[in-house]
Amino acid sequence: MAARGYSPVMSPIVRVMAALVLAAAAITADPAEPAQKPARSEQPTTLSLTLLQQQAVGIRTDYPLALATAPAIEAYGIVLDPLALANDSGHMESTQAVADATTADAARQERLYREEAQASLKTWQASQAQAVEAKARARAAAMTFRMQWGPIADWSDSQRRTLLEALSRGQQRLLRAEVPGQHLAGAIDPRALVEIDGVNVAARVLGALPRADAQSQSTAWLLVLERAPAGLGPGARALVRLHSAAPANGVLVPATALLYAEDGTYVYRQVHAGGSDTFVYTPVNVKPLARLGSAWLVEGLTRTDPVVVQGAGVLWSLQGISSFSAAEEEHD
Repeated sequence: MAARGYSPVMSPIVRVMAALVLAAAAITADPAEPAQKPARSEQPTTLSLTLLQQQAVGIRTDYPLALATAPAIEAYGIVLDPLALANDSGHMESTQAVADATTADAARQERLYREEAQASLKTWQASQAQAVEAKARARAAAMTFRMQWGPIADWSDSQRRTLLEALSRGQQRLLRAEVPGQHLAGAIDPRALVEIDGVNVAARVLGALPRADAQSQSTAWLLVLERAPAGLGPGARALVRLHSAAPANGVLVPATALLYAEDGTYVYRQVHAGGSDTFVYTPVNVKPLARLGSAWLVEGLTRTDPVVVQGAGVLWSLQGISSFSAAEEEHD
């Protein structure tokens, strides 16, 4: 009598999965040192599956889509308070000034101790401790400023003062533009449009912001409105249209097709191996250019390359590669 719950229909699937496991083991095993070979981190090798195996694990392929022009990327913009920029900038400059002063004092105390013997060892050591602490605070302030304000951290003091003056007079506005559900920042065109009461206002993209918002948890860019409307104050929200700066000579592939490893980003391309029921999957390195909805614009493929758009994670697991799928990352 068959065991309770057993279904004879499932036996072919079980046999197929067992064959897949044996095939993967045959590919990854080293006959010379089967028990001591370390986990591989290099680019995955090719994998051959029969038609039945391909159907059993749900692998589906499709051709990339050519893209003539990069569409606009919609983002949500919020006008930033210039007072926060003034406070953070002032704190960074003051901590750096204190660090410079304490460092100079420590050098003076050392000179007095070694040359003129007018300072004690204890005084010199105390000044050194103060200088170390002041430098640590200055580094923390500079790091906080860079995380919060991104590209403005690379500006000179005079450039920041000029921007603060324009912000205080209402001549310019800073906006944080966020793209929900996106964490990888691609190349963005320096020109953007901000929709305010149905009117498009030109804005300039300064750069990406490293710190993610606690609520949105998304990629963000810092924009400046050169000629901001008078009624657009801190906290106001507006629709922002960003444009990808990536060239339009790439192709679109679903995010589910991309995987990441130490050698970079790659996809699996299907190659028909002559037989009617045998297919070979080989990895192809690609260069991600821009995220467009649920797809990526990439370089390294042509429109005639059949790419695995469903089941790439299965091929990865059979190879035992230390990487992950872009689609899996989105659901973490």
